[in-house]
Amino acid sequence: MELDAAKMIGAGLAVFPILGVGIGLGLIFSSLITSIGRNPAVEGAVMPKTMLGFALTEALALFALVISLLILYG
Repeated sequence: MELDAAKMIGAGLAVFPILGVGIGLGLIFSSLITSIGRNPAVEGAVMPKTMLGFALTEALALFALVISLLILYG
């Protein structure tokens, strides 16, 4: 029973970075909206960088989920 409890605690701690992912995504898209709102002409230059930042930030959430599932079922 103690091993199962340790697995649950470890899986919970492995998912903790998703909090940072949510904050990061909020910051990324608030910066996008602000920059396009101030200067609509830069949308073509800013959008690809924003999508790259979004993809890399979201990858962190997926990695955290995979590690959590590996801890639980591995």
